[in-house]
Amino acid sequence: MRMCIDYRQINKVTIKNKYPLPRIDDFFDQLKGATVFSKIDLRSGYYQLRVKDFDVPKTTFRTRYEHYEFLVMPFALTNAPAIFMDLMNQIFRQYLDRFMAMFIDDILIYSRDETEHTERLRLVL
Repeated sequence: MRMCIDYRQINKVTIKNKYPLPRIDDFFDQLKGATVFSKIDLRSGYYQLRVKDFDVPKTTFRTRYEHYEFLVMPFALTNAPAIFMDLMNQIFRQYLDRFMAMFIDDILIYSRDETEHTERLRLVL
C-alpha cells in the first residue's frame, strides 16, 4: 500500500519538466536477440530522493490527526517521474541501450544467455 495525496492544485501551477519518455518501439529494437530477461521494480525509488528544503512546505498534507510534510519525493507530484527517470538514466548511462532499458521506475535487463545475464545482473545490482 502506498499513500496517495491529492496534489492537483500544486501540479496545476508547477512548471512541467518535459523529460522525454522512451517509446515502446525503441525497446523492441534493443531487445533483438535477447532470450533472458529480468525486471527490477524500483517501486519505492521516489522515496530515495530528498525534496529541496524550500519545497518541503509545498508537500504538506493533513490527516484527521495532524499535518505532515514529505522530506522525500512523493510520487503524485507532476515532475516526480521525470526527476526520478533523469537521475536513473544518469546513474545507469553506461548500461542503457547496451543491455538495460528503463521506464520510469522499472528496469529491464536483457541478455542472449544465462551466463551473460548473470554478469549483467551483478553489474547493475
